[in-house]
Amino acid sequence: MSFFRRILTPIAVAALVAGAAVAQTPPHPAAPPHPTAVPRPVVPAMPVPPPPEVDAQSWVLMDYATGQILASKNPDERRAPASLTKVMTDYVVSAEIANGRIHNNDNVAISEHAWRGGGAGTDGSTSFLKLGSQVPLEDLLKGLIVQSGNDAAIALAEHTAGSEDAFANLMNAYAKQLGMANTHYVNASGYPADDHYSTARDIAVLSRALIHDFPEDYAISKIKEYTWNGIKQQNRNELLWRDPSVDGIKTGHTAAAGFCLAASAKHGDARMIAVVMGSSTNKGRADAAMALINYGFRFYETHKLYDGGKALVSPRLWKGAANTLPIGVVEPVLVTVKTGQYDQLKATMDIPATLIAPFKKGQQVGTLRITLDGQPIQNVPLVALDDAPQGGFFSRLWDSILLWFHGSKKADAAAPAAGAK
Repeated sequence: MSFFRRILTPIAVAALVAGAAVAQTPPHPAAPPHPTAVPRPVVPAMPVPPPPEVDAQSWVLMDYATGQILASKNPDERRAPASLTKVMTDYVVSAEIANGRIHNNDNVAISEHAWRGGGAGTDGSTSFLKLGSQVPLEDLLKGLIVQSGNDAAIALAEHTAGSEDAFANLMNAYAKQLGMANTHYVNASGYPADDHYSTARDIAVLSRALIHDFPEDYAISKIKEYTWNGIKQQNRNELLWRDPSVDGIKTGHTAAAGFCLAASAKHGDARMIAVVMGSSTNKGRADAAMALINYGFRFYETHKLYDGGKALVSPRLWKGAANTLPIGVVEPVLVTVKTGQYDQLKATMDIPATLIAPFKKGQQVGTLRITLDGQPIQNVPLVALDDAPQGGFFSRLWDSILLWFHGSKKADAAAPAAGAK
């Protein structure tokens, strides 16, 4: 089947297609005061430097709104994630609460495995849970995220899935669902183990999902200190004290993993996520994450190109009760680019040349492709915005006749072009 391709800048789409949503246009500089005759100088595009050199073996800077990776180093290198594992533990527990399988007010028994494997007698971080005690689940979540308690992680895993091994299988199932292609979990705490690994990219994907899917549970990660069993402990994410815009996410450290940090900050409507793995010191991981976040806010900007649910184009519909089919995107299309690159964005709509009813609302009809300098930025499904049932018998018959002539004319028109090559 032949296809037509319409290549339009976001601004041109509004001019050519009724009902299309236009990308927010950068403000124009104010006109010089009248009656000066001095021409306004041409301001060159602001150069964007490369990302900073930071103390980390692998790292990722992600824009939260779009999920785009803005800059990275070894983003898919499999590494020991240490306590960044607990971001997935948090996600799974939050998802199981949302699904009604467990509840915030559940009392969780602290087993010998949780006490011995993650308690005060170990060298790892702990919430100092007492063997055989019953602890409310919501308190264990705070212990997991704020104190990074290994005992809290194991207790939550056992309560959620019956055993830590079964919980690890659940973690891997959620990882697959989220598209974390280079991640495999063996335990809930991040304790070093063979075949327990993740990547900076996957942890950024997971962090974005946690913020989006479970914002109330994510809010725990900005708590600076938490007291349990008479012991006060501070959040290990020192960025919470450095910058008020930082509101998470999680630290991690083992000898094998080095110092790791998943961090996020919000400026207005914009949010950045930075994941650093394999830093040499606690300060190094904090400095690295902060430098990447500041770089993202300083040199990148997000634009809304199209609104969701509004027709970008309404092509001819054949054999339908209506003569046209409104086509658009389900959700708003957001794109993050380097400052000054907005005007270089282009959008391409790939839609079949012949659309024949019926179509269901939400059915994919084509693809919206966003490119920058010829490089793909996003591919977004184009869908039918309304149900488009078949027309009556005679209207379908008439369209069949018209389609026959339509096809003949297309074939005749295509022949000279082919022969001219």
